[in-house]
Amino acid sequence: MADLSYDNLPGYIWMNGEFVKWADAKVHVINHALHYASSVFEGNRAYNGKIFKLEEHTDRLFNSAEILDMEIPFTKEEINQACIDTLAKQGLKNAYMRPLVWRGSEQMGINAQNTKINVAIAAWDWPSYFSIEEKLKGITLTAAPYQRPAPETAPFRAKAAGLYMICTLSKHHAEAKGFNDALMLDYKGNVAESTGSNIFFVKDGELHTPDPYCFLNGITRQTVVELAQRAGIKVNVRTITPSELSSFDECFLTGTAMEVTPVSKIDENNYTPGKISKQLLEAYIAEHG
Repeated sequence: MADLSYDNLPGYIWMNGEFVKWADAKVHVINHALHYASSVFEGNRAYNGKIFKLEEHTDRLFNSAEILDMEIPFTKEEINQACIDTLAKQGLKNAYMRPLVWRGSEQMGINAQNTKINVAIAAWDWPSYFSIEEKLKGITLTAAPYQRPAPETAPFRAKAAGLYMICTLSKHHAEAKGFNDALMLDYKGNVAESTGSNIFFVKDGELHTPDPYCFLNGITRQTVVELAQRAGIKVNVRTITPSELSSFDECFLTGTAMEVTPVSKIDENNYTPGKISKQLLEAYIAEHG
């Protein structure tokens, strides 16, 4: 599979209510999503044949579509079942899944009132590549060249494709400098998140994480907060300034693809993935079974 492009993976994609061969799941080059970024999506993970937090992800998909003024032509129950059926159709146990909603090619221009709303669900093999010990080595971050926009300037509560353009540019910038990812600040200059994951810090046995008032409050983030509280670890949701980065002991990222991944360095600030990072990483693994 490593030699195949994502446009030619084996198997099938669920598309507008039916399965089509992966290579045949196509849209026209004139479609509103491509030209005006009118699409929303989800990132789901399946472990041992079960999709983790499926209902929560589908709820967010519908909320994102509503924010972008798109009415999904299926019920939540139908989308949930389609996700389950797609996983089975692909014959996968450990997988990444991408439900996608987008406006079609019936109309071209800013106005999109008459475009068809399309839905597709794809799933591909995604095993857990790294052991806990390997993850605890940590990844590195550097400052992103872009900031998260103010809440009144973008529909930040939607997992919308257009909001990720600055993430791609920031990640490319980080990789060109030899880092794994980028740390994005919010529009006020405070710590926000990485390019695709939420961020947590550890100090004196407590968790500190930015208030998601202008960026997505990830489902994995919410899960980790619950796991920490369940373990008796205090969680401080607050404004975190860049000047505080040197004061923390540990740091980790959370997200569907990232899961719980410790950070060893943010520019000149170094962290040692330790007790709490390991505890929450292990708790997250136990949570999804």
